[in-house]
Amino acid sequence: MANRFRCLLACSLACAGAANAAGPETYALDPVHTRVVFLVEHAGFSRAMGAISGSSGTLRFDRDDWRDAQLDVTVPLTRLDLGDAKWNAAALAGNLLDGKRYPEARFVSTQVEAIDADHARACGDLTLHGVTGPVCMDVTFNALKRHPLPPFRRTAGFSATATLSRKAFGIDAWPSVIGDEVKLLIEAEAVRSRTGQVDDEPSGNEPPESTPAETDPAESQPEGEPIPVPPASSNP
Repeated sequence: MANRFRCLLACSLACAGAANAAGPETYALDPVHTRVVFLVEHAGFSRAMGAISGSSGTLRFDRDDWRDAQLDVTVPLTRLDLGDAKWNAAALAGNLLDGKRYPEARFVSTQVEAIDADHARACGDLTLHGVTGPVCMDVTFNALKRHPLPPFRRTAGFSATATLSRKAFGIDAWPSVIGDEVKLLIEAEAVRSRTGQVDDEPSGNEPPESTPAETDPAESQPEGEPIPVPPASSNP
């Protein structure tokens, strides 16, 4: 009896140690719900605002230990949208972003330092316009939980800000019209993966939703059709 008790105790301690040593998990950025917004001065009148959707990449993240977090993200510059086709073409022209030669930007983190439980500073190398230079982001952790819509994937959400000099990346045309400082506002969601596969299964610690099955409007709506606005009482 004593031997059985010792065996059970040893097994329990081993399982607890394994759970605590789980470490970072891998998440894949959700390109639909990840967006980079940029603001740059326009001739002193205002700050022109644009957005880039469709970013992809991976995040290694442990909610309890930011030190091991790693981010590798690619931003498709050719999806830039300033709200006007001519503005878009001008921004991607050879004397500015030069989208034909450099269609993507890439950020790879080198250090992530926790500020508190929900905030961190992530620094790394940004490759933009063929130039690689250092950039730091101030990151806010929003949530880590099972998504409320099918297929109920476990999802991490973040907001971040950063500031960079366009001249530092060799983008120096029109200095009297376009400001040098570019401010970035980033909203990102990342879906947990298992052994290279997206985790579609509910977490064992989270009971199934009691609400009827729903689908994300952006995923279920036929292409070309407007997405209907849900009633005020619904919770998309």
